[in-house]
Amino acid sequence: MMRVPEKAPTASVLAEGDGGARNRAVRVLGGGVLVSLALLSGAGCDSGRPDRRDAVGGPATTQPTTVVRDDLRELFRHAGVSGGFALVDVTRDRRTAVDQARAEQRRMPASTFKIPHSLIALETGAVENADEVIPYGGRPQRLEQWERDMSMRDAIKISNVAVYETLARRIGLVREKQWLDRLAYGNRDVGTKTHPFWLHGPLKISAAEQASFLGRLARGALPASAGHQRTVRDLVKIEERDGHALYGKTGWADGPTPAVGWWAGWVERDGRIHAFALTIDIVDDADAAKRIPLGRELLDRLGVLPQA
Repeated sequence: MMRVPEKAPTASVLAEGDGGARNRAVRVLGGGVLVSLALLSGAGCDSGRPDRRDAVGGPATTQPTTVVRDDLRELFRHAGVSGGFALVDVTRDRRTAVDQARAEQRRMPASTFKIPHSLIALETGAVENADEVIPYGGRPQRLEQWERDMSMRDAIKISNVAVYETLARRIGLVREKQWLDRLAYGNRDVGTKTHPFWLHGPLKISAAEQASFLGRLARGALPASAGHQRTVRDLVKIEERDGHALYGKTGWADGPTPAVGWWAGWVERDGRIHAFALTIDIVDDADAAKRIPLGRELLDRLGVLPQA
């Protein structure tokens, strides 16, 4: 089995090496763009922000520059929410952040974890294929539409927590942990109880890490079956039209205060792949509806996905 380092990499910063940490920043006037350049040690941290280690093993030698576009924070203010955004140009290995500090802070992934969870379920044999009907367990659920047996293909569309809890029990904590290590996903922490660790913790991931992970999935570059990666990509395809394909999954972790809202995915257009992850604070339930429109506006302003 492929070995990965104990700590996960950050998706957002820059040039790395074995020496001590040094940071330099150069502001480009006129465009509101900040480019951060850093030399960082391989030491870990447990402050909620990921350390800087390569996903394959050992300290990374280089990481691409992150362009900070804090001029786009106005879109969050206009929407009336606080949040951050991470973008990876997978084809050219370039990164962009709106509020870089927030983009690097780990949060519970909520239902965006259904993307790697689907892959883990397939890889471990917890489910035969994406169309196998999975029991929801027979207990009353938060949403009535979750109270029926269904396939992963149907469950992921309506974010059926009960079905994915069944899969988590089939997989078991030991294999969950093994696969989070193998995928280098967030802090890789599943805790000690088979409960929705992706909704209530201890599993956490940053927007920057999420975008990097999804970029690897989009390329079929994860250490998993190519066929299973194709299946998962198909599960989260939202649209294909006008020369582009959009993939994504929302998430809403309402345990913390404020609640955490996600929209994460990638865009394939003009032979290029851009992976992204948006997080917002959900103070009022109405804020949840702002995730996708805000994400689309950010993608439009960054030239990734023009508004229809």
